Parts: sequence; C-alpha cells; structure tokens
Amino acid sequence: MTRAKVLVVDDSAVVREILTRGLSVDPGIEVIGAAPDAYAAWAMISRLRPDVITLDLEMPGMDGIAFLKKLLRDRPLPVVVVSSLTPSGSDLALEALEAGAVEVVAKPRFATTAARTISALVAIVKGAAGAQVAPRGIPLRAPGAGPRRSVGPSQKVVVIGASTGGTQALQQVLMGMPKWAPGIAVVQHMPEGFTRSFAERLDDLCEVDVKEAEDQDVLEPGTVLIAPGDRHLLLRRSGSRYRMEVKGGPLVSGHRPSVDLLFKSAARHAGRNAVGVLLTGMGKDGARGLLEMRSAGAATIAQDESTCVVFGMPREAIALGAVDRIAALPRIAESILNLA
Repeated sequence: MTRAKVLVVDDSAVVREILTRGLSVDPGIEVIGAAPDAYAAWAMISRLRPDVITLDLEMPGMDGIAFLKKLLRDRPLPVVVVSSLTPSGSDLALEALEAGAVEVVAKPRFATTAARTISALVAIVKGAAGAQVAPRGIPLRAPGAGPRRSVGPSQKVVVIGASTGGTQALQQVLMGMPKWAPGIAVVQHMPEGFTRSFAERLDDLCEVDVKEAEDQDVLEPGTVLIAPGDRHLLLRRSGSRYRMEVKGGPLVSGHRPSVDLLFKSAARHAGRNAVGVLLTGMGKDGARGLLEMRSAGAATIAQDESTCVVFGMPREAIALGAVDRIAALPRIAESILNLA
C-alpha cells in the first residue's frame, strides 16, 4: 500500500508532537517531517517531497497565508489547514480556503476532543493526498433582479452538498445565482465555528442572500441557508412553505452535518420540485440521499471529475445511478437555473 507522505508545519512543539503521533498511527500515512515555521518547511519540501502538508496559519516570520500562496504558486501541493476556532483564526482559515487550501480542521481545544480531531484529520489527509490542486477561477456575478416571491411546495428548491474543495466550488456556484434564484439549502462539511464566517463572506460576494441556517428558517427565493458546523440541516414542509430544521444527533454517513440527511429530507418533502447537487468531496456522504431524490422525481446534478478537487462523493453518486446530469463546475449554476 502506498502511504501518504505528510509534512506537519506548526510553530508549537506540542502541536507538532500531537499531530505527528496521531497521524503516524494510521498505516496509510507516513509523517516524513515536522517544521516549526515556513522557512524550515520550504527547505524540507524540496528535500522530502511530501504528498500533503498540514499547516498552522499563525506563525512567526512568514505567516501561514503568505506561505500557502507562495507554495501553491511555485510548488502546488494539497494543504490541510489546522487552525484555532478564534474569530481571527476563522477569518484566516477562510482566507486560506480562498487561496487554495483543500480543507480546514479545527485544533482541539481540550484533551477530550483531541482523539476526534486526529481521527478526522487522518481521513482528510488520506483523501487530500489525491486532491487536484490548481488555480480555480471565479466568475463574475450573474446579472439579474426580480421580485421576491414566497415559495410554496409546488415551487422548486435546491439542495447542495459539498466537502473537500467545496468552499471554492460553492462560491463559484452561488456567485452565478441571480436574486430571483430558487431557495437553496447547503451542507458543506466544515467545523463548528467556521460556517457563520463562511456564510457572511459569501453574502458579501453574492447577489443572493446567504446566511448560516437557524431552526425554522423559511427557505425562499433569493436565499441561501448553510448548515451550521456540527449540526444537521433538514428540509421540512410547513403548510404552504418550506422550513429548515437544525438539530443535533449522531453522525450520519460519518458526518454532522450530513449531506445524506438533507437530501433524504428533500426527497420526502419536496420530491420532483427539488434539484439536488453534489459537489467535490471525499467519501460517500450524499450519494444515497441523491439516489432517493432521483427516485422521488427530483433532478440531480454531480460535478465532473476534471473540476473536482476530490471526486469521491460525485463518483459514488454516479456509480449508484443517482445522477441525471454531470457538469463541469463553471456550468453548474446554469444547469441549476435551467432545471429550476
């Protein structure tokens, strides 16, 4: 078995030791080095040729963002950011995702959460080892304006699922949505504490209104509701309207929030009036839910392999026969609007 070669970059010796020990337990990972700063990391990259880098963003000397941008420009490699959940840490993590990092993992705040963090990081690092790292263009905002309408169960709604590489993919899709676009509910695998900042940033960029979902929010045209980190998001029919349910509960398909749960709720409560979209990500979350949507009469779209950072989730859905249409990322917004 080929092992993923990982370089750990963090200015804290304690964190370097925790990450090195935790990652090394998995037989599919080889930690080939640990660097205390960007300069040491750059020298080690040339010598050791890692497959994946885990990167702290707040470091002395060259900060993590500057290092990331230089790395992706000169020696593109998959980078997994391991960041704190402070407000400044969240903003830096979002900036790193925009620059091209493939994923963000929250640093454990307590010893009791370290094992869960390491378990998540192991899966992400192994998936990131095969990620496509390349500049991704963002289109201009789609023109268009129209009156807000109340959305009833006879009108279209859109549900979108994404994981690794999904923050940039979602940005591109949502920037292609005009103000009159159908209501959109999103599950993006993201740690608790990052989703509110992510939604606020998208709201600044997009014509549609984007916010972190709250329980009982009404899904209406021109609105995008994003599942909070560590909470499930489900679509419910409430009289003549659709509302969102935000709740806790066990992991589903290995995740909370789970794309499968959102898609299955859309199949049940919206049926043929829904459009399901599965974007880049590792694993299988969303594939079975998308199949239920298609079986209920919904239109379904999967991102194509050439534009995915990781093709895992779309590949699984395609293999199950859950997909009506496969589209390159720049064409997905158009496809959604045509179907809706």
